Amino acid sequence: MGNGLIKDIWLLSKRSVQTTLRSPFSFIPNLLISMFFLVVYESGLSGISQLPAFDGADYLAFILPVSVVSAAIGGAGGAGQGIVKDIENGFFSRLLLTPASRLSIVLGPIIAGMLQLFVQTLLIIMVAFFMGLNVETGFFGIIIVLLIAIGWGLAFAGYSAGVALKTKNAQAAQAGTLIFFPLIFLSTTFVPYELIEATWLKVAATINPTTYIFQSMRTVLIDGWQWWEIAQGFIAIAIACTITITFATVSAKKAVSRG
Repeated sequence: MGNGLIKDIWLLSKRSVQTTLRSPFSFIPNLLISMFFLVVYESGLSGISQLPAFDGADYLAFILPVSVVSAAIGGAGGAGQGIVKDIENGFFSRLLLTPASRLSIVLGPIIAGMLQLFVQTLLIIMVAFFMGLNVETGFFGIIIVLLIAIGWGLAFAGYSAGVALKTKNAQAAQAGTLIFFPLIFLSTTFVPYELIEATWLKVAATINPTTYIFQSMRTVLIDGWQWWEIAQGFIAIAIACTITITFATVSAKKAVSRG
């Protein structure tokens, strides 16, 4: 049973990856936008790193997580879009007639989306190194950043897949991911928490899980191995993944019951 599930997930993930590779323009714009954020924000806002609250931190390392998280949000939509396409062309219905695990039908596109995000994040980090990025924790710090990015992407992909299975509509699945973009800007996106002056924005940043994702990545990149700061990002990921994957699973069961 276990081997059958793993095989089903592998085959459906492989199919989703191959589908993505055949349509590179489905992910290239998102990658370019994320790199655009990195280049523009570094060149236009790096001067504020001279403020005392930054404590001499490199602004490139400070803004890099914003580019990575924007890639995670944009890339997550691919999981939902892939499921909607399968529903519209009838492939999803044919899958339901096979012995393939229902869980693998959901996880295949989600895992493919995570792999896509992994490649995108690597490319973004490579560009950052060409721009002069210095990582306080070295190679293993980059591994932590990649793990955080993949975990956060998994949470977004689960939500995207859930919306796709619930609505069976491409526009709704795409629009569903847009609600996450405000999470980026209602956070410590451009300045540290200490420099946020508006009380309402401080409250929003405090309850916003993206704040803790940024904080974990920035700790690794700038401050070093401060374990509690890093752990908060993984806790946020665990909570978000539990919610979104559960949502996707429930939506999948309802989609299967409706045929």
